[in-house]
Amino acid sequence: MTNEKNQMYFASNPNSKHDEHLIDYRIDGVDVKFYTDAGVFSKMRVDYGSGVLIKAMKDQTFPKEGILDVGTGYGPIGLFAAKFWPDQEVEMVDVNERALELARRNAQLNNIDNVNIRQSNIYAQVDKKFGLVLTNPPIRAGKKVVDEIIVKAKDHLVDDGLVLVVIQKKQGAPSAKKLMTQVYSECEILARDKGYYILASRK
Repeated sequence: MTNEKNQMYFASNPNSKHDEHLIDYRIDGVDVKFYTDAGVFSKMRVDYGSGVLIKAMKDQTFPKEGILDVGTGYGPIGLFAAKFWPDQEVEMVDVNERALELARRNAQLNNIDNVNIRQSNIYAQVDKKFGLVLTNPPIRAGKKVVDEIIVKAKDHLVDDGLVLVVIQKKQGAPSAKKLMTQVYSECEILARDKGYYILASRK
């Protein structure tokens, strides 16, 4: 069981045998390439839910106090955010060291330098507040982890800051919406696409 868990994408040092791929992903004329590998989330393609979030986030307004991508993986959400808002610093955190190394390579590959990519178990190493918090939470890590990402995002938002969460209906979107309404007093469904919900709340 321990060995199996060490191969999961939410492990700090997955021990899966390396199996690298290069993905080319385009949204609305913005093209970003990604190296991926075994032991990271959605290694063969950019996760559909991440794509729905990327599309939804680009039209949002938020205080220009920086952007935080929680559970960045190899970086699709955070690196697109850095492309969309080149004047903003994007902090990209994950517990998975293999994923973070890929994210750093992907930032270099795409000539993106307005990012800070580092290890953090959820918000443990995050000591700033941001105008925008983005997350495609690690559902397989369990509801407790997902709920902590949602609830504690509030502590890392400036006033009027925005948190965007992508989650599938069958994987808990209704309960996540209820939780966000309790924590932030409101929660809007920005988009629905193939069962994926984009949930938005402001501090």
